[in-house]
Amino acid sequence: MTRRRRGRAFLGGFAVVVGALALVGVVGAAAGTAQGPRATDVQVDPAAAVAASGSRLIVTTTQSLEEVDPSQVSVSPSTPFTIDTSGRNVGIRFTLPLFDDTEYTVTIDRLVGVGGGPPSTVTETFRTPPIDLYLLRRGESGDQIFRTDVGGDSAVPVFTDDHIEDYRATSSHLVVSVRTPEDRAELIVTDLDGQNARTLTLPGNGYVTNLQSADRGELIGYTYSDKALSAGSGRESALYTASLKPDAAQDDPTPVTVSGDDPRVAEWRFVPDTDSILLLTFDGRLSLTSSSGGDPVALGTALTIDGIARGSSHAVVDRPDGLTEVDLTDGTESPLVAPDQDLGRIASVTPLPGEGAGTLRTFSQVEDNTRVLGSTIVHVTQDGTATPLLEVPATDAVIETCASPSGRYAAVLSAPDVVANRYDTYQLPLPANLETRIIDITATDPDDAVVSTLTGFDASWCQVPPK
Repeated sequence: MTRRRRGRAFLGGFAVVVGALALVGVVGAAAGTAQGPRATDVQVDPAAAVAASGSRLIVTTTQSLEEVDPSQVSVSPSTPFTIDTSGRNVGIRFTLPLFDDTEYTVTIDRLVGVGGGPPSTVTETFRTPPIDLYLLRRGESGDQIFRTDVGGDSAVPVFTDDHIEDYRATSSHLVVSVRTPEDRAELIVTDLDGQNARTLTLPGNGYVTNLQSADRGELIGYTYSDKALSAGSGRESALYTASLKPDAAQDDPTPVTVSGDDPRVAEWRFVPDTDSILLLTFDGRLSLTSSSGGDPVALGTALTIDGIARGSSHAVVDRPDGLTEVDLTDGTESPLVAPDQDLGRIASVTPLPGEGAGTLRTFSQVEDNTRVLGSTIVHVTQDGTATPLLEVPATDAVIETCASPSGRYAAVLSAPDVVANRYDTYQLPLPANLETRIIDITATDPDDAVVSTLTGFDASWCQVPPK
């Protein structure tokens, strides 16, 4: 009898506890619904957001959400983004790299749960780290790739070899083009700190030039020429791609088929955020093709490819009748916007990341069509507003200008005292003394634009080698 009473007492107590817990759950759910969705977790990788486009901020909330419209989201400082909603998560994808050393605030307004209830606002803040870059130095005792901050105060050597022709940095690897003591080409892949070196399979015993890397996918490309060439045999300036993924290390490189009478590739570029390649042949044919195969699209004739900005489908191309912008999505084109002031003879154009960001242009001031008086690096916006950033004296030669991933900085490579600055004997010959100036394109006062002057060349921000 006593046991039965105790059993009934236990069951009654258990029921009370369960009921109380259920009541707490209902009350909690009701309170949560009454308050609207709240953030419980935030995921973001600020370092990755500085280095490349496509990084995401993911906010997890207390409720499954109604679809979030882009108009409900604001990012400060302003940067382009896309939105996706899945269950309790909202993902904000930044379509361009973010500025370094900058605090970003993301606000999602009018968040509503699928079960209804009042709307709420979620605000999240994060800070990006300072950006760094890699540079190459050549020297009598060996060549060295080093990593540094933009101020040049924390240079760290990461890779050394007797003969480095060129290199590129991806999100996870360095790929270095070297010549061995036996005068053979090698492509060496390492981690970003120079560790875990391995070599890639090459098409043969020859020369590697025009080394480039895609913005994503750990894909590289280069032009290759056989060491033994004759009028009737051998490959010359043939385009190949290769994967840097460890499981593809021993795979043969993939040839890119080029149609026409002359398949030799003079210039080429990976098209950002696609598997397409823009290439220019020796006979001046410009075409768009896929790295994975397919029929190429003919885009007429051209003299040079000046560049394709990260996060953009617009290429700047030098046609026989002048510089033009080509939309690679549909083939339409328009003349390059003229600056609002006469700055001299245009020498080069570097498109800046993102639609409508404008270009960096190098102008040469020439007297009587013969005497160079100097050069000027200028930011030209999409409406033609021109802001001079750097004056280079006539004694120095501007070799290359590149933009950082976000477009905040430019790296301007120059050769001081170029008349007395002797060239080396590499396959890619360059003056022995080279300087890379880091310029803040966003500086409100041009006098404050130069951040630092670094010793070395081939900044990792550059999409192509110097020429």
